[in-house]
Amino acid sequence: MTTAVVALVVAAVIVGAAAAAWPLRRRVRKLVARPGAPRILVPFSGQLDPVVLDAAIRVAQSEGCVLVAAYLLVVPLQYPEDSARKEEISVAIPLLEAVEHAALRAGVPVDARIEKGRSPTHALRRLWEVEHFDRIVAPAANGQSQGGFSVKELSWILDHAPAETIVLRPAPAQTAA
Repeated sequence: MTTAVVALVVAAVIVGAAAAAWPLRRRVRKLVARPGAPRILVPFSGQLDPVVLDAAIRVAQSEGCVLVAAYLLVVPLQYPEDSARKEEISVAIPLLEAVEHAALRAGVPVDARIEKGRSPTHALRRLWEVEHFDRIVAPAANGQSQGGFSVKELSWILDHAPAETIVLRPAPAQTAA
């Protein structure tokens, strides 16, 4: 092989590697919310229905909001309230990462967290005591998804929520399998 051919092959490999790395570099960037941006809380435990997530992302996009995804981790009474529930956290982290990726793909800044409580409403109350939210998007149970709130929990949320609250219950046919 001549040196010209070798140089051409090396140049092609370098250009190909740079082109392949460019999208990766762009995906790593995290969106930074502008100071004082409105905040939309999306609390859930278990799976978050994709229909609810898409609706919350669309609302956040249209209003320039930060999407605050909060996984509500229920700590049973037999454990101390501040106990590390490793098995629950190992379920919550991938779910929060999926929410974060979906929002970032749509150009919406995300603030994800896990909040512990003895019940989902207890965890919500604890979260509302320390943070301000401009809107709350509460997923309702629809019989198929495991992350929605029951009628009793939704009633409590509507009675005690410190902000405008939207309850979303996707039709069973719209729910992803």
